[in-house]
Amino acid sequence: MTAKAVGSIVIPAKAGIQFLFLAALVLQAGAATFRWSSQGDYLSADPHAQNEGTNNLINDQIFERLVAYDKKLDTIPSLATAWEQTSPRTWRFTLRKGVRFHDGTPFTAEDVVYSLARAQLPSSNFKVFAAPLGKARAIDAHTVEFETPQPSPEGVFRQNIHTLRIVSKAWCEKHGVGKPQDFKTGEETYASSRANGTGPFTLVKRESEIVTILKKNPDWWGLREGTGDRRFEGNVDEIVYRPIKSNATRMAALVSGELDLVQDPSLQDIPRLRRDPAVRVIDGPENRVIFLVMDQFNDELKVSSVKGKNPLKDVRVRKAFYQAIDVEAIKSQVMRGLSVPTGAMIPAPASTFPEIEPRLLKHDPAAARKLLAEAGYPQGFEIGLLCPNDRYVNDERICTAIAGMLAKVGVKVKLSTLPRAQFFQQVDQLNITVHLYGWGGAAIDPGFTLTPVLHGRDGKGNGDFNSGRFHDPELDRLIDAIAVEIDAAKRRSMMLEAFKRVRDNVYVIPLHRQMIPWAARANVKVHHRPDNVVEGLWITVGK
Repeated sequence: MTAKAVGSIVIPAKAGIQFLFLAALVLQAGAATFRWSSQGDYLSADPHAQNEGTNNLINDQIFERLVAYDKKLDTIPSLATAWEQTSPRTWRFTLRKGVRFHDGTPFTAEDVVYSLARAQLPSSNFKVFAAPLGKARAIDAHTVEFETPQPSPEGVFRQNIHTLRIVSKAWCEKHGVGKPQDFKTGEETYASSRANGTGPFTLVKRESEIVTILKKNPDWWGLREGTGDRRFEGNVDEIVYRPIKSNATRMAALVSGELDLVQDPSLQDIPRLRRDPAVRVIDGPENRVIFLVMDQFNDELKVSSVKGKNPLKDVRVRKAFYQAIDVEAIKSQVMRGLSVPTGAMIPAPASTFPEIEPRLLKHDPAAARKLLAEAGYPQGFEIGLLCPNDRYVNDERICTAIAGMLAKVGVKVKLSTLPRAQFFQQVDQLNITVHLYGWGGAAIDPGFTLTPVLHGRDGKGNGDFNSGRFHDPELDRLIDAIAVEIDAAKRRSMMLEAFKRVRDNVYVIPLHRQMIPWAARANVKVHHRPDNVVEGLWITVGK
C-alpha cells in the first residue's frame, strides 16, 4: 500500500475520510499565527521600489532571489540550484524546476531576465546593485546567463545577485507595473499594495500604517524539497505585522501577550523585560552603521541662516561638527550602552579595518569652536537637521542629543523629525541639509558601502544613496577600480585607501554601530541574524 505525505504526517493511500479529517485537525492544531511589531510601517509591496530594512524583510517572505542567506549569512541555493562563472564576465545559473508564482504561473528564466531589467529602471531603488549585474539572457526555460559589464569579484557578484528579487513577467505586464513604483514621489501602483512572488508566504493584506497579513504558501517549493535553512522548521502559517509607533503601547502589547515579538524594544525597558519570566530578550548586534549626511552639493543650504554660500563645503566646518558630537555620551545616555562608537563607515565589524576604527578626531568642543571661527563663523550659524522617528534605534533621541551638542559650539539646530515613509521620500528627493542615516544588512563586503553610499552620484546607480552629493573624482576613480579588482589583497588595500579618504575629508560623520535586542514571548523561538531579519521559516510559536 502506498502512502501520501501531508505536512509531516504520512497517510495511507486507502485511508478513510475520517482519518484524513483527523489528520487535517492535527495539522491545524500545530499551526500558529505569529504577531510582531516594530515602530515603522511596511512601505511598499513592490520589491524593487524601496530599499529599506523592514520593507525588505517583509518582501523577503513573499519574493525570492536566485540565492539566499542561511543563519550564518552564508550563500545557499534558492530559486537557483547551482551557478558557475564560465568566463571573467559571465555567470550561468541553473534554475529550480517546478516552482510557481502565487498566482500559479510557472517560474522560468524569462522572469529572471525581466526582473533584472525592471530593477535597473530609473524608479528602482535597487539599480545600484542591479546595474553591475549587466544583462541577463535565457538559455532555456531553466538556465540563465548574466553578462557583467566588467569582471567582478565573486563575493561582490553574489552580494549583488542577492538583492535581485524575482517578479512574474506575466503578472507585471497584465497589471501595468512594468516599472517599479516611484516611491520618492509618493506614487501608488497596483504592485505597491499587491504582490505575486514565489516565496513561502503570500500577501493577504497591506493596510498602510495599520496591518500587513501574510499567509503560508501551501504550494511553496520548499515544502516539497526544501533543505537546511530553506525549509519550514517552525510552525507559523500566518504572520501579522502591526506598526506601532509608541514605545509604551508596543511594549505593553508584548507584555500582555497581544504580540509575540517586538523587533525594536525601547532600550529603557530592557532591564525590566529581562526580569519578566513571560518575556525573553534575544541579544544580538546588527551590521549597521549610523551616521550623519551633510549637503555638500548646493551652493546655498536649504535650511540655514548662512545665505549665498554653503558652509558644509568647508572641511573645517565638517570637522567642527565631528568634534562637537560626543559619541560616548550618546552610547551611555541615549543608547543605554547598546551601541559601539566607530570612526569607520563599514557596517560589519568582522570586515572593517583596524586602521580606521578609531575616530578621526576626539570630542573637543573648544577645538570645534576654533575650527568654526577659522572658517568664518565665530558666532556659529543655524542649520537644519532631518531625522526619522521610527527607523533606527532611538533615532529621534540621537538627533535631539546631537542638536544639544552642536548648540554648545554655537550651531543652532532646527530639528525636524518624520515617520520613515515621509523621511525616506525627503531623502530620496534630496530635500535635505543634514540628516541621520543608517547603512547595513546582510552584505558584509566593505565595497557594498563604497559604491552606493560614498561614490559620487552619476545617474547610473553609483552613489544613489549619497544624499549629501559630495563628489571627489579621485575617490570615484578608486571606487570604480575596486569594483573590478580581482586580486583580493590588492582590492583590500585599495578599499582601505578609499575609506581613509572618506574619513580624512569628513564627507560623512560616522557615529556608531547599533545593537538590536529583540523581545519575544517566552514561548516563541526565533533566530536573531546580524542583518536584523525576522525569518518566518525559522519561527515556532508554542502554546
